[in-house]
Amino acid sequence: MAHNVRGRAAGRRPPAQLAAMILAVIFLLIGVLGFIPGITTDYSDLSFAGHHSGAKLLGLFQVSVLHNLVHLAFGVVGLALARTLAGARLFLIGGGVVYLVLWIYGLAVVNKGSANWIPVNNADNWLHLFLGIGMLALGLLLSRRAGTGGRLDNPIDRP
Repeated sequence: MAHNVRGRAAGRRPPAQLAAMILAVIFLLIGVLGFIPGITTDYSDLSFAGHHSGAKLLGLFQVSVLHNLVHLAFGVVGLALARTLAGARLFLIGGGVVYLVLWIYGLAVVNKGSANWIPVNNADNWLHLFLGIGMLALGLLLSRRAGTGGRLDNPIDRP
């Protein structure tokens, strides 16, 4: 089997990179789907930001233009970071933390009017909780050296 300069099998990515790429593509897809009438119900009620947006992705998750743009940006950043193992872990762990913060934010502001500047509802809150836990778990567990404090990537000039 052929190996690259880092000693990995050629053509194979570490599981953390693969997971980060898959999630990044899903975020891109969700961002695009949020702009498609029919997939997003009550599309005519889609506002730029805030809790006034009545549009719901798949009839369940409250969205706005800003919300969709954030999903698209999150996907682009995820694809860029997934190019390296360290970047993939940063995307997964950092993204997990971001989604757990969004979950806490959603619990605090759901149905609270102007404080709800990112349209979130109960379905969004549950999704943010599961995304946060899932991304953290993937980032921490999908590496041979997870939790050891070892280097994430081997430099090219060292064996």
